[in-house]
Amino acid sequence: MSLLKNPIGAFLTLSFLALITNISAEVGKLVCFYDSKSFVREGPGQVSLAELEPALQFCNFLIYGYAGIDSESFKIKSLDPSVTYDRQHYRQITALRQKFPHVRFLLSVGGDRDLDGEGVADTVKYLSLLEQPDHRRSFKASVLDEVNKYGFDGIDLAWQFPKTRPKKQQGFLKRTWSSFRGLFGSKAIDEKAEEHKEQFATLVHELAVDLVRGGKLISLTMLPHVPAEVFIKLPNVLADVDFVNLGTYDFQTPERDPKVGDLPAPLQAMYDREPSHNVQYQVEYWLNQTSPSYAQKLNIGVTSYGRAWTMTRNSGITGYPPIPETDGAAPAGRQTGIPGILSWPETCDLLQQQPQAKDIPRLRKVGDPTKRFGIYAYRAADDKGENGLWIGYEDPTTAAIKAGYVQSQGLGGVAFHDLSMDDFRGQCAGEKYPILRSIKFRL
Repeated sequence: MSLLKNPIGAFLTLSFLALITNISAEVGKLVCFYDSKSFVREGPGQVSLAELEPALQFCNFLIYGYAGIDSESFKIKSLDPSVTYDRQHYRQITALRQKFPHVRFLLSVGGDRDLDGEGVADTVKYLSLLEQPDHRRSFKASVLDEVNKYGFDGIDLAWQFPKTRPKKQQGFLKRTWSSFRGLFGSKAIDEKAEEHKEQFATLVHELAVDLVRGGKLISLTMLPHVPAEVFIKLPNVLADVDFVNLGTYDFQTPERDPKVGDLPAPLQAMYDREPSHNVQYQVEYWLNQTSPSYAQKLNIGVTSYGRAWTMTRNSGITGYPPIPETDGAAPAGRQTGIPGILSWPETCDLLQQQPQAKDIPRLRKVGDPTKRFGIYAYRAADDKGENGLWIGYEDPTTAAIKAGYVQSQGLGGVAFHDLSMDDFRGQCAGEKYPILRSIKFRL
């Protein structure tokens, strides 16, 4: 019997197809972060709009970072000294919608880029904004004006809450107890944490109501080491936002612990480590605090860069993490110019190139046959204590493993940090954006 002769069957079939379409739209999302500073970065790390475009065929969302907050008016503001330039760039980015209509463009606020006078991420004004209804209203009105004026599809809140303090190396039992005790010790990082949790939920709800009314989106990006149990009222916030990008990376960095190098983003818990410093723990915490239906709103963070330390003679020669007695961040790479951070093309270049000096060995890559922790590469320090290097990083293979984890857990997708750190020129293996591609194909 044809569907035309069976209207009830036709209705059920179309309803089922619509349901499948909606479900598929909720999973396999690829949220691409784009640091606008890469557009004005000097040297080979600069990313032009033409070089950005090939990535957009793989992205469902592009999150443009970053805007900040004015400490007096509490309105959203540009973080670029040349406000005119930044606003022009806003329009150039959102105009890409004409070529890539499937991409939704969001403007992100915070992201640890809004700095105080000492060059440290400013958390004071982000908390102060929450405390006063007038400040929240000013911020909300400016957000609505900004996204509408410059053609963004919504706002991303990468809120700069205070972070947990780095913990010294401890034994497993002591670290586990400290982590458990920390669940009840929010005053250690914020004396008014409970108030700020309620106020942030209020801000998110107020923003969501107005944004949804205008057909806009709202997302939340959790920065690494911002404890959700302290600052996020999970059921309320998850109900209001379109999706959440979890900060499941940078668990170990040279900034947080310059004396010990370790894998920055293990998928599962590693022996004798802080129990919360892995992707699985973070995901399970959110899932356990909310309804299973919210799983499709969660995206795990995956990076296109590695974290690098300088090995000393006292760091040993095996490279097996954790690496003791490191000497802080490794020297900056030639492209990005940031000590302790190496983009994928910078890491790939180090793995492939032969050092100029004959007595300096090449980096040795160590894989992860378990697919649970991650990969690293290293070069032990020589007899003079020089040329030591240790990098924990993502590559196309490890990124695909994490995308597979997203599928197995029924999560929403992957939040990719950052397009400008992937091999956007294809200089490593001839393929542009190899990590981004591997995530998308696995999803």
